[in-house]
Amino acid sequence: MKAWIATAFAAMLAVGLMDDAGLTGAFSPWIKQELKPGDPPATPQGSGDDSCRWANDNECDDPDIGTGACRLGTDRSDCQYLRNGEQDACRWANDGECDEPGIGTGACPNGSDRTDCGPVAQLRFRNDTCDTAFNGVCEEPGAGNGSCAARTDRRDCIGAERPMTINDHFFGRDDRIFVPSERYPWTMVGQISMEAGGGCTATLIGADVLITAAHCIHSENGQTNAAGEFIANNGERARITHYFIDPNFDFRRFNTTEQIDGLDWALLRLDRRLGEQIGFLQVLDLTGMGSGRARTADLYQAGFSWDTGDHLSGNLACHIVAVHEDQNTFAHECDTTRGDSGSPFMARSSGGRYSVIGTDSSFRSVPGQPVMNIAVSSGGWMQYLGPFRAHQIGQAVGSRQQAGSDPK
Repeated sequence: MKAWIATAFAAMLAVGLMDDAGLTGAFSPWIKQELKPGDPPATPQGSGDDSCRWANDNECDDPDIGTGACRLGTDRSDCQYLRNGEQDACRWANDGECDEPGIGTGACPNGSDRTDCGPVAQLRFRNDTCDTAFNGVCEEPGAGNGSCAARTDRRDCIGAERPMTINDHFFGRDDRIFVPSERYPWTMVGQISMEAGGGCTATLIGADVLITAAHCIHSENGQTNAAGEFIANNGERARITHYFIDPNFDFRRFNTTEQIDGLDWALLRLDRRLGEQIGFLQVLDLTGMGSGRARTADLYQAGFSWDTGDHLSGNLACHIVAVHEDQNTFAHECDTTRGDSGSPFMARSSGGRYSVIGTDSSFRSVPGQPVMNIAVSSGGWMQYLGPFRAHQIGQAVGSRQQAGSDPK
């Protein structure tokens, strides 16, 4: 277990940030970062224009110094500080929190929060999408065999250490690896691509049944929209036809409050029985067996992180750090980020069988402490799995499941 976590939990207990009901008001949900009003666009300097479709979103998209999503010179306002010299021009400068997009809150343009973002600036516009990332050898142009594109072999080229302030909450070190997606149990983990945009990780737990996160099938206005498809690692695809979420799941409450929400799970049914071809995983209520047993178990997790491209990246032998039985959630030390939502946490039996014991949900910010990653325990949805597999419950895609009362 990473040593800082035990210290952090002890500190929170000492100052009353945790009680019998679980994590309290010191935490805020990751799905929407703590929002600061964005700065109004500054008067751009230099040549070029703002004709890019992504202009004025605070993230520089010019190909030479930014993400490359725009043609050169068409994202002038967002790129001006990187091109003309970084400054502390952001209204939130010098508040101890990096506010650039990608490596911070996103409230300010790239390069306008120089002091606060200095410790993480080297991570700007870098990722691990190269096919040979995480192999311990830097292979970007000019290094190693040069087989990786520039800025795509991040960990191998600049190391695994990560400042605690970075949003990609890797607890000071990125310990992920690429897992072999063609081997058990990783073959059962795939992606859901939603018609409304966006996607998450999902896992086969039946011949035609997936488990993922409820927030993955909701639009920003809070409406349930499960229309989309599952893409398996072998390239097979299947449409989502039905879904089932807890009737008390409240997307707006999950998205805007500081409460842990153990209802962030969704069962999805497919129009093809891919599990008969690929296989599917069993389910285990590990946290229901007691906190002690749950915290000592090695966890195996993998998802389609935003920064690893089409590669399935994950964690081997990470751990639960706290169980909140009354909330159907647990906090963990596994390195997860955007795109990992809905990804499985698995436990391995002595006979080598893997079972899903939870799904990735969110993270919580703790003032003065690293973030806490939160997952939903399988015990919160196992009771619905049998009826859903038997087609006894479930809502057809395109129709609305009857809502219940607010979650307690």
